[in-house]
Amino acid sequence: MRHIISPNVYDVAVVGSGAGGGMAAYVLAEAGANVVMLEAGPMWDAATDGDMFTWNYTSPRRGASSKERPFGEFDGCIGGWEIEGEPYTHAPGTEWDWFRARMLGGRTNHWGRISLRFGPDDFRGYSLDGLGDDWPIGYEDVAPWYDKVDQLVGIFGNRDGYYNEPDGDFLLPPAPRLHELLVMQGAAKMGLPVLANRLSILTKAHNGRPACHFCGQCGRGCATGSNFSSPSVLLPPALSTGRLTIVDNAMAREVTTDREGLATGVSYVNRNDMQEYTVRARTVVLAASACETARLLLNSTSPQHPAGLANSSGVVGRYLMDSTGASVAGIFPQLVGRTPHNEDGVGGAHIYIPWFGYDQKRDFARGYHLEIWGGRQQPGYGFVDGIHTVNNLFEDRPRGGGGYGMQLKQDYRDLYGSVVGFSARGEMVARYDNYCEIDPDVVDKYGIPVLRFDVRWSDEEYLQIKHAQEASRNLVEAMGGEILTPMPSKEEGYGISAPGEIIHEVGTVRMGDDPAKAPLNAWCQAHDARNVFVTDGAPFVSQAHKNTTWTILAMAWRTADHIVELRNAGAL
Repeated sequence: MRHIISPNVYDVAVVGSGAGGGMAAYVLAEAGANVVMLEAGPMWDAATDGDMFTWNYTSPRRGASSKERPFGEFDGCIGGWEIEGEPYTHAPGTEWDWFRARMLGGRTNHWGRISLRFGPDDFRGYSLDGLGDDWPIGYEDVAPWYDKVDQLVGIFGNRDGYYNEPDGDFLLPPAPRLHELLVMQGAAKMGLPVLANRLSILTKAHNGRPACHFCGQCGRGCATGSNFSSPSVLLPPALSTGRLTIVDNAMAREVTTDREGLATGVSYVNRNDMQEYTVRARTVVLAASACETARLLLNSTSPQHPAGLANSSGVVGRYLMDSTGASVAGIFPQLVGRTPHNEDGVGGAHIYIPWFGYDQKRDFARGYHLEIWGGRQQPGYGFVDGIHTVNNLFEDRPRGGGGYGMQLKQDYRDLYGSVVGFSARGEMVARYDNYCEIDPDVVDKYGIPVLRFDVRWSDEEYLQIKHAQEASRNLVEAMGGEILTPMPSKEEGYGISAPGEIIHEVGTVRMGDDPAKAPLNAWCQAHDARNVFVTDGAPFVSQAHKNTTWTILAMAWRTADHIVELRNAGAL
């Protein structure tokens, strides 16, 4: 394999083009830095490459998922749990599902745009319950950058003043849909709070981008740029400065260093010609995703960094976390056979149920929130799946027969939109024993050593999900519905998702004041190499129960502003 070294020396090399990489490139290019960005996948533009308005019935597959498109045939994210030639391994008896995106913008093309801020309690978990560790910073340290993100990107919601759910600079939220009004009625009977959701989707024109037109297909890529993704919001202004160069199809291998142990650039394998290249830079920002960033650091060994770059603490790869998850669904007679009417809205729920047990006695430490789903979404493959198990519920008909002809067609019409579900998303406690490391025996097709995962849930997570299952089932009954599945047993983990499945992984390169315990300082700057920074989810000390992207964006902006200050002071 040839090794080609770039003659140019950039001010900053950014690895990854998603939330953290896109924000870092945006801020740094706007501030005058000459930036090169490495992206492992191809270029992608939702306006020309997406399928926002494609009907499922136009495809013989009717929109069905596949290994390459696990969230549907027309999903706007290239990647998945399994990528050909890019394996990962597990310690015996453990599981970790690793979803990777290979495209410009990374997983900002996939996520549901739920944009919750971490609250004050989320930065000081150890002080509250003695588990995990406190962050070296607090909510007040990040709040100004949350505000900046709100104002740049746009987010809808209400200023509710709810405990540990900080309000933002919100656009007007859309009204609840029919099934969401039913949820609100049931929640009121149980005394549960319901808030307007907080999604980074525009309900009015904002910063040159039009309002959402309510097609409900956010996951396919928004051709109008009305929801947030890095390629629609962050990269265009960065490119317009003339100071951002994007290198696509670049699989980062390692961060190169000099005799002092400082970063000098990044080597990568070009996926098209399979040759090795190196871009040179005075500062390196890693934003490849929590696990990919840990992999890159661990593979960046040298005499100065024998255990991997920024890893004198031995902590890189440790404290890996993901959200817990479980779902409950019910079918509701009030919604069966109803008159069709307009249920347009954004590509996500208009309401959510925040954590309500913070002041209650319970047998687990951290909380969760409930995400709502249902309604009359675009039919596709698997539409009204399991109709044969429910078409007897509200008529005197035998259970177990799917039917045929006119009766089956009428069943589909009647049952369409009659199911409402709740998905819990909870906090996993950070533990040293949950980690990823380099597998010494396996490399990918580019010759780069791969990750091996060793992750397990603890009783904290199992008991949390048990609580979420019970609360969700009680809510279905309070709404007047029939629960569709039995309560999972303790032996079944109460129906908890596999670690990694919720795609909220964080924590592998944590921040902290003590270099012996954390690879990064409070500005996400490596203790061992002052010109290396991390701006994805890897620096997180705790995961919270909240979707992580908004905090990644705010932290990345904060870190990029600090890099600008250091550059201006001549400290980099």
